[in-house]
Amino acid sequence: MAPEKNVQIIQKEQIKFLKFPKKDVLDKKKDQIDRFLELQRALSLGNLEHQKVRIIFVDDSGFKKVETTIWGITDKEVILKQSTIIPLERIISIF
Repeated sequence: MAPEKNVQIIQKEQIKFLKFPKKDVLDKKKDQIDRFLELQRALSLGNLEHQKVRIIFVDDSGFKKVETTIWGITDKEVILKQSTIIPLERIISIF
């Protein structure tokens, strides 16, 4: 994972202005599966307990971190409030 000092904290409203490359940031299939399981857990936390999670992801200019509630997950993207979308393959970690 990225060193914390190189991660830019952003608001979820800024995400729609970011550009995302198509390549997955995780090379190993196991890491990709673990990421999806973590996203499902975060989705449950948001829907059942209204808890926010922190998502670290990568756009075309570097590492970003956002604290938000996950509203939905598809096989290609994570959906936040106000139809804000982060491509699934650009997410490094959820905590």
